[in-house]
Amino acid sequence: VLHGFDVQTIGVLSSLTVFSMSVVSIGKQMLARTKIPFGTAIPLALGSVAGGLAGEKLLQVIVDALRANSAVTVVQNVVLSLLILAVFLYMKNKSRIPSRELRGVVVSLLLGICSSFLGIGGGPINVALIIYLFSFDTKTATVCSLVTILFAQISKLTTVALTTGFGVFDLSIAPVMIVGAIAGGFIGASLNKKCSEAAVEKAFNAVQLLVLAISIFNIVRNLAA
Repeated sequence: VLHGFDVQTIGVLSSLTVFSMSVVSIGKQMLARTKIPFGTAIPLALGSVAGGLAGEKLLQVIVDALRANSAVTVVQNVVLSLLILAVFLYMKNKSRIPSRELRGVVVSLLLGICSSFLGIGGGPINVALIIYLFSFDTKTATVCSLVTILFAQISKLTTVALTTGFGVFDLSIAPVMIVGAIAGGFIGASLNKKCSEAAVEKAFNAVQLLVLAISIFNIVRNLAA
């Protein structure tokens, strides 16, 4: 919305930002002695590494196939809009939808792919899927999501470092984004501890509507370009 970077540069900027946020947030959660279900979080994290690599490869394949930045942006935002809409509807009706109690790494492959391909960290999608598949509350699902995001972004940034390198991207605004992400990580972790489960869920749903609106705006703008 705010700048005319190409899709791959936006992906790297987003990964650096989200990685910084997740490191700070997880650190804050651990210092606050927040209960982290490592039995679920670690398998999710490991699966998200493979998913992150697959998501980055998928993005590269689509970029090479379409050869148009606006077309790739439309594809990303259409997928994101559909996923966000599904997440919003699920969160509003989750009390009427029976949840599961699964374990394993299969779901984390999907979470890692979303995190890397969409370039948003994948948090909203992660939280909804973790609530549904593992029967966690919103706060616990958020912590698990952060662990998944951290490892997915590590795999993506490592892939970039070992292939194209970071020098080919315009990362001039990365320092500002990283500082903002770190500050946001501190603020968000503190709010998570102070707010009730219901308040966190309301904030979560409000953000989904904002992201959906931005995605639709990006679709319309790029189709009109």
